[in-house]
Order: sequence, then C-alpha cells, then structure tokens
Amino acid sequence: MIGTIFNNILFLDIETVPQYPDYFTAPEKWRELWDKKAEKLAVSEDDDPSTLYGRAGIYAEFGKIICISAAFIKNEKLFVKSFFSENDEGKLLLDFAEMVNGFYDRNKEMQLCAHNGKEFDFPYISRRMLLHKVPLPEIFNTAGKKPWEIKNVDTMELWKFGDFKNYTSLNLLTYIFNIPSPKDDIDGSMVYETFYVEKDLQKIVHYCERDVIAVAQLLRAYNYLPLIEDQNIEIKT
Repeated sequence: MIGTIFNNILFLDIETVPQYPDYFTAPEKWRELWDKKAEKLAVSEDDDPSTLYGRAGIYAEFGKIICISAAFIKNEKLFVKSFFSENDEGKLLLDFAEMVNGFYDRNKEMQLCAHNGKEFDFPYISRRMLLHKVPLPEIFNTAGKKPWEIKNVDTMELWKFGDFKNYTSLNLLTYIFNIPSPKDDIDGSMVYETFYVEKDLQKIVHYCERDVIAVAQLLRAYNYLPLIEDQNIEIKT
C-alpha cells in the first residue's frame, strides 16, 4: 500500500481543550470572536456561543494543547513518550520540539503519522507553536513545499483510497481491524469535562497514549504486518 520504513515514522496524537474553563470566564474580546465563529457552527435554535463552547478546543485559535503523545518503533518494539501540562503549553511545545529535532537530526527520512493528522494534529501543533514563538521543527515547516514533497502519513487519508467519504474514526478502524484497545472510561468528547471539571490530566494522558499506540498498530495492519504485542510496548515517563 505504501512504501514505508517504520523506523522512520514518528506517530503522534494530541488532546486539546478550550483556552478557558468556560465561556463566561473568557475575556470579552475572545468571547466576541468566538460568538462569530459559533454563528457558523450553530445547527439548532438551542445552539449559542456558550452551549457550543466545548467545541472551541478543536480550533487552534480558540484552544490549546494539553497533551502530545509520540511513539516510534525500533527493533519491533514501540516506545511511547508524552508531553503534557495543565497551564504551560509553551513549555510543552518546546520540549516536544526538542524531541522532534533530535529525532530528525538522527534520521532525515523522518515522517510524521497521525489519524486525521493532515487536517488536525499537524497544523494544530504548528499554529500553537507559532503563537508561542516556538521555532517550527523542519518536519512541520511545510511553507513553500509542493504536496508531493510533504511525505507525512495520515491513516485516515490512507483509508479513503482517494474518495471523499466522511470522517472515519480511529475507534471504528481499530475495531474492524481487530486491533485490541484497552478499556477506558473516557473518549474524545469527554476531554473538556475531564480536564476542567474532574481536573484529571493523567486520565487524558493515558487516553492519548492509547490512541497513539492504536495509530501505530493501524498502520501496521494496513501493511499486512503483525501487531506489536503488549510486552513490546514501552511507555517512557
């Protein structure tokens, strides 16, 4: 399907939330700008900027990254490392950029891989880095590059095979490919509440790590390769 050398790939998954705990604690100017965005998102009479506020986290202009989980394969083992913070996104991004630069310095054939990464993870990380004045790692700097010069991999795009079907979730694909996924008490729709109400960042980190492992396993399934067994997955602290 794709000529990928797995040792060249850095798998990613991110978790994001709105920048403020709720709509009414956000600065007035921020609320004005979100109001305009929310107008375009409303689909019923019950939708207003405050009820739609939970969706602010999916937009880099209104959200922030609270966790990035990265993974790479070496000698048929999968190594996972997470970068997370409750209130210092800039430091999170600096630490992540340092890791990416080190990876790229050792391997100029490096590629990124995420599920819906080209539409979400990669540009979101890049935009938040710009806002925090974190220099973009070369692998994220796509300005001026032709489409075929950008070799990053997107497991959702691969599943489309060129068609334009709607979003296909990672959860669905891992299910139909019989990729084991540990039972958890959180999904993507619950990240906002888990972070701001339950204040349980570690639960979100675990969820993010679970998903980046699933992305790596899914790409292996696409390439008719055996899944990496649990004893060969190492989560680095």
